Amino acid sequence: MPHATTPDNVKLYYEEVGQGTPILFIHEFAGDHRSWERQLREFGKRHRCIAYAARGYRPSDIPADPKAYSYMHVMRDAVAVLDHLKIDKAHLVGLSMGGYTALQVALNHPHRVRSLVLAGAGSGSERWYTADFHRRSRELAAQFEREGSAAVARTYGRGPSRLQLELKDPRGFAEFSRQLAEHDAQGSAHMSRGFQGERPSLYDFEHDIRRLETPALIVVGDEDERCIEPGLFLKDAIAASGLVVFPKTGHAVNLEEPDLFNQVVADFLSRVEAGRWPPRDPRTRSARPPTLQGT
Repeated sequence: MPHATTPDNVKLYYEEVGQGTPILFIHEFAGDHRSWERQLREFGKRHRCIAYAARGYRPSDIPADPKAYSYMHVMRDAVAVLDHLKIDKAHLVGLSMGGYTALQVALNHPHRVRSLVLAGAGSGSERWYTADFHRRSRELAAQFEREGSAAVARTYGRGPSRLQLELKDPRGFAEFSRQLAEHDAQGSAHMSRGFQGERPSLYDFEHDIRRLETPALIVVGDEDERCIEPGLFLKDAIAASGLVVFPKTGHAVNLEEPDLFNQVVADFLSRVEAGRWPPRDPRTRSARPPTLQGT
């Protein structure tokens, strides 16, 4: 079973397909490496595609230490996978927790990132909601430990930004729910309490985000309410970024609209590789509100 080993000796399972410019897919909290199957099938035709299971998700290791699940641990894990595969630079495609992680890689190791796809990124970043998001994440961790993953799949897995998948694709939703129910309860609890329950708001990194030169595509569903404002913030803050909003779509954009997701990501990657995804021309900006001036 292929695996990469992190600096703190955690083994991460990964799957790889295809040849060409590398793409590293980083999954969301409620998903795992299997969440990217439709993307690996498509982009594996012309890219070297890698999807891995984060720490706490089988068949990767599940560290016993709850302190081993910070957002910085998870960021370093993505870099460890690149190191193991001897990939100097890759396109990073992340959903939700994976989008947050991809952005952290770009902030801390910009030379390792060819481009960013930040999908459904930023839950809990709105200033009015961050403390509540952290509290809810700690409560979810307790539910994993008390009731198990199958119970969480029936509640958290049917939240207001996830029911769109069931309404559109009942079979796909059943597969998502089954995979969530299979997650290791303790690993998910550690991740919910550590990564989700303690990660800073994206706005805490505003100064560094505004200095990013990495080409970025921001994707958000118009019914993924907690990610719309952060998506607009990322579009404003990242100079070489574009924003795509999927209509009638919730959080798991790559599962709900796989064909549309693959299409817009493929167009983005081709433009980046052709050198045709430049930073925004400053002349296209309107007057900025006082809170953003000088940032």
